[in-house]
Amino acid sequence: MPQYEFHCAHCGPFVCWRPLAEAHMPVTCPQCQAIAKRVYTAPGLIKTPPALAHALYRAEKSAHEPDVVSRTQETPSPTIYQSHGRPWQLGH
Repeated sequence: MPQYEFHCAHCGPFVCWRPLAEAHMPVTCPQCQAIAKRVYTAPGLIKTPPALAHALYRAEKSAHEPDVVSRTQETPSPTIYQSHGRPWQLGH
């Protein structure tokens, strides 16, 4: 069953799951029981790649409830200098 958006004149917008055959018919508002009309919006037909969907989910989640991360302090690894270079350059 698809999800449709409706707008109540008193309570504002709300979402309702309806069969496809009943999509055009008005529905009663769940709060005040007044007749609400359907709001026609663009369908969400594009499949989001899993990596992007996960990133969007984490960004939306962290906007309301940031994750607490604890990480141990790592010591930097020593820099390794290699003596090979270009044969036409002089080493200093």
